[in-house]
Amino acid sequence: MGKIVYEDFDNNPDIIVFNCMAHARLKFSEALANDKARAEHVLAEIQKLYAIERHLTDNNINGNSKLEYRKEQALPILQALGGWLQQAYVEVLPSSAIGKAIAYSLKRWDKLSFYASTDFLNIDNNPVENSIRPVAVGRKNYLFAGSHAAAQRSAIFYSLLATCKNDQVNPVDWLQDILTRIAGYPINKIQELLPQNWKQMPNSTTE
Repeated sequence: MGKIVYEDFDNNPDIIVFNCMAHARLKFSEALANDKARAEHVLAEIQKLYAIERHLTDNNINGNSKLEYRKEQALPILQALGGWLQQAYVEVLPSSAIGKAIAYSLKRWDKLSFYASTDFLNIDNNPVENSIRPVAVGRKNYLFAGSHAAAQRSAIFYSLLATCKNDQVNPVDWLQDILTRIAGYPINKIQELLPQNWKQMPNSTTE
């Protein structure tokens, strides 16, 4: 089911699909016992990529400067590693752990590398996975929402409150303010009341 969904996203021109380097890294960690030399080489190169991302974060480098730094530092590593993976794949057994790890990354290499040609994508999906972990932990509780419509409404609120958290918006302030405005607000401007837009509105309060 998940594979079909991703294929549908990939065919949508309005959606950018890229892959998570943390998942690729895990495959090579699992292959250490099978082929330590090759797995360690890939893990060391991936570690260089993460060091570049830490440098960008630690120095608050964003926008075009971030893009240029990634192009200068990360893209050459990604290009060299992609070539190495192609060469290594013909030297290993496809059914081995290292063979499966290499095949996994090779199939997705363009999407694994895509983040480095932008200034807004992350190297992996960890921030998103961390943000939805509370939802995953409580999943069984959500079976008792009462009805399908109630579950959908709950999902909307979870998304809005998660957006507040992501954009450093106080959810109580946001709710108190928009609930006094929304009844008479123009429907064609309703997106202005979303948390990420609301914090830029006059008289709004953020944390």
